[in-house]
Amino acid sequence: MVRVTEHVRQRVDPDVVVATPGSAATAPPPPPKATALSLEAPWRNPEPWWLRGGVRPYLVLADVVAFVVATAITQPTSPIHGVVLLVNITVFYIAGLYRSRLNLSLLDDLPYLVAASFVGFAFKLAMISLLPHVDPPPRQVLHAAVLLAAVLVVRRIAYSVVRRARCRGFVRHRTLIVGAGHVGIRLADTLLERRTYGLDPVGFIDDDPPADDTPLLPAPVLGAYRDLGRVIREQSIRDVIVAFGSAQEDELVDILRTCDRLDVEVFLVPRLFELHNANRYTDEIWGIPLVRVRRAVFRSPWWTAKRVADVAVAGLAFLCLSPIMAAVALAVRYEGGPGIIFRQQRVGIDGRPFDVLKFRSLKPVDDTESQTNWNIKHDDRLGPVGRFIRATSLDELPQLWNIIRGDMSLVGPRPERPHFVEQFSSHIPRYTARHRVPAGLTGWAQAHGLRGDTSIEDRARFDNYYIENWSPWLDMKIVVKTVGQVVRRQGG
Repeated sequence: MVRVTEHVRQRVDPDVVVATPGSAATAPPPPPKATALSLEAPWRNPEPWWLRGGVRPYLVLADVVAFVVATAITQPTSPIHGVVLLVNITVFYIAGLYRSRLNLSLLDDLPYLVAASFVGFAFKLAMISLLPHVDPPPRQVLHAAVLLAAVLVVRRIAYSVVRRARCRGFVRHRTLIVGAGHVGIRLADTLLERRTYGLDPVGFIDDDPPADDTPLLPAPVLGAYRDLGRVIREQSIRDVIVAFGSAQEDELVDILRTCDRLDVEVFLVPRLFELHNANRYTDEIWGIPLVRVRRAVFRSPWWTAKRVADVAVAGLAFLCLSPIMAAVALAVRYEGGPGIIFRQQRVGIDGRPFDVLKFRSLKPVDDTESQTNWNIKHDDRLGPVGRFIRATSLDELPQLWNIIRGDMSLVGPRPERPHFVEQFSSHIPRYTARHRVPAGLTGWAQAHGLRGDTSIEDRARFDNYYIENWSPWLDMKIVVKTVGQVVRRQGG
């Protein structure tokens, strides 16, 4: 293997020794291998869409019915009255009134329904004040009051219908409990007794279930923690509840990330749940609070919009930057001869390799050097053109074609070579978790200056933070930060 710089080795693991060609150095025993993420292939639950959607479609329909009823009673003549329906539904959505829940309570929703209705009413008053020939204020107030009353009545009916459908078996979700300890058993018993939650516990997952009481468990043990993905697929699981079991918290993080690519909802029983403060976003099963884990980013509708934006922005940038790319190509050809574009294998989503494209800043001796040489920033063979395009990140521009082709995204974890992925995965906790999303032209780690000879562990932590907390606004922040770094010539 070609040498990895001492600077980087100290950041990977102080005990790792990488031998240079011809050396006879003997590496010390490797440290314990970091827990690796098992990257599951995407899987969609076979349940019908109207069951996977939880109660949200029914609540939207209920509010539309309430709006129609209120309109029929008050008969308003405002020309923008139809817009009010969209405004109210949008405000209700922002207020969390359409989220899927285990407990349906009109009293819990009442303060938020009143507040959201007031916001919708205020918006309506602001709009109609700009228009002539509108209903007088008393009639507007009457319509708002009737609408709120209709929403409360129709929602009360909808909640009762959903609860009855759960109890009679029309709406049931196959549920897997992670951890066959005291709390897990208590949850399973409760779900079997109280069918209003709509969850059927089909079994447990645990490495060390209670041996003495196994025949008395309310559901069978279906496998160990490492079997989570397999059991979800085989049993068509819809909900996963993580209770107390024999797994350590660090192990559970990697185990549960296997659910990211699977169409399941995940709930966590908080540690020390007796002291946990419940809020309106906390679900609850007969006194035991459950925290619903945010859906993986690539299961969000916004993720499709991200791909559309990637193609649009990359295509436009490719056209606008064509003159600059042509100039860089000529400069590279002049300094280094034939071979303007440099292809290098990198690891992308789900651990799949692809060829990343770059302007060549240095011609490697052979493929081995290309795949195993960590950084060429201080290489004596690097010429003025190569140094300039690396410092300004102009060498990365051909990756716009990787984005258009679907290998990469504009923003995401930077891809690494297979040689180093194998090394880092053995020593950096959750390094392979970076491969849950497509690689990016720039990322959260790079936006914080983590490029070149910087800590691999820090990069992995920043990349995983990005995946867990992704939003369109976060992508915009990263792009703005990256542009600033390019202007200051901090590439490299």
